[in-house]
Order: sequence, then structure tokens, then C-alpha cells
Amino acid sequence: MEERPAVRSLMDAAPYSINEDESVLIAWEVMERSEQRHLPVVRQNGCCAGLLERAELAVVCAGPASELSRRRVCELVHERRTATVQPEDSVARAAAVMTTEHLDALPVTDRHGRLVGLLTARAYVAFAAGMPGRTKPPAEGPARSALSGLPPHRARDHGIVIP
Repeated sequence: MEERPAVRSLMDAAPYSINEDESVLIAWEVMERSEQRHLPVVRQNGCCAGLLERAELAVVCAGPASELSRRRVCELVHERRTATVQPEDSVARAAAVMTTEHLDALPVTDRHGRLVGLLTARAYVAFAAGMPGRTKPPAEGPARSALSGLPPHRARDHGIVIP
């Protein structure tokens, strides 16, 4: 009997995340520099508060610039139910949750609700297609937050680096 792989084998074990008290402007910068399309939002205690999607954040960032630094990430995920999976859950269960909830990504949490990774539809599709591993190797330790360790922003057309 073939054993089903666990979420742990496909998840990004060190996604960039953002604290729920950060500004929407910082969230956009993290998303731009990390090149992630989904940004987990965490509370002070490390528990997952939700997940921001790039398109959703882009709409919010189209608002007046003066409001972006005052608007907090928690406003975008507050009052929204967040589906999560745990590292030991089967990949099939995660795919069922993503399908039922119409999601492209799922935060992966430990049994206490603390963020430990991110599973994306892209990783699942690569797995289903038999493509090798993750796009990034897993890192030890908790998910990265805010701007820690982010690469410099690179202008896409000119190779310009903005520190």
C-alpha cells in the first residue's frame, strides 16, 4: 500500500510573514521583495491570523498613499475565517481543503496555531506532475517575518537595485 505524503514534504517551511500590526505599505514591500503571492499574517504570539493574497493587497494599495502607512494588516484579515493544515496532514487532505475553500495557499500551523509553513497550489501541482521538490529548500526555524533577510528590491526591466 502506497503511503500518502504529508504536507511537511511540500510546504515552504520558512515563508516570509508579517505581523498583524504592520502597515499595509510594509506588507506590500514584503510581498514585492519576497516575490511571494501569499503572505501569512501572524499575531504577537506567533499564531496565524490569516493570509493575504497579492491581488487583494494590490487593490488596497491602489488607495491614497497617505492612508497606506496608517492602515494595518489586521484590518484586512480581521473577521475572516482562516483555513489551515498541519505538517502531518496528508497532501490529499490539504488539496481537499484548498478545493472546498477555493484557496490557492494554506498556512501550515502547529497544534497550537503557530505558523510553521505555507503550502501553495503551485507546490501541489508540481508534486502531482512529478516535478522535483520545492522551489526553495526548507529552512530551519520559524517563518521569517517583516523585512528580515529580504533581498533588495530589483527593478524588473533595468536590473536596478533599490536597498
